Amino acid sequence: MKTLSPSTSAFTTPIDQSGAMDLADAVEKTWSLKVNGAAVNVTAAEDTSLLMALRQDLNLKGTRIGCAQGNCGACTVLLDGRPIQSCTTPLYMVADRNVVTVEGLTSDGAPGRLQLIFLDEQAAQCGYCINGIIMTVTGLLSQTPPADRHEIVETLDERHLCRCGAQGRILRAIDRAMADQAGSQS
Repeated sequence: MKTLSPSTSAFTTPIDQSGAMDLADAVEKTWSLKVNGAAVNVTAAEDTSLLMALRQDLNLKGTRIGCAQGNCGACTVLLDGRPIQSCTTPLYMVADRNVVTVEGLTSDGAPGRLQLIFLDEQAAQCGYCINGIIMTVTGLLSQTPPADRHEIVETLDERHLCRCGAQGRILRAIDRAMADQAGSQS
């Protein structure tokens, strides 16, 4: 069984080697960042994970809590356009940078293009992992040049865990998004 050590904890409470909380080290600071296009300030300890700040302080629940160790991908967001696991990213590393969550892919509350394709292909079964997968695919397809299918599949295989067996539908949605993107560029 895996256990979180003090150095790998994705949560905000500092813990010493004996497991006791050391609140003297939990000095809070105000961090400025841009989330989904809006400038925001978050007051928290510097080792607070981006995931906890998004969910607890900014009430953005689309970014999921999965393993809290960077292994499952449920917490994936875009940082300056690149997919990262927010559970292992401390808040101080995102100060003055641009973060996009799955909520940021919508337009006037309507799902974005990739989200609609995933819905049309019924690419989610339980749906827990899908927000992170959509964020990774969004980041990879937004690169110049866009990632190819092999790179996307390899990245998903390394960073995401889906236990529902929806991989075939997820890949079908990715293929469709890539074809749609290629068609719109020609």
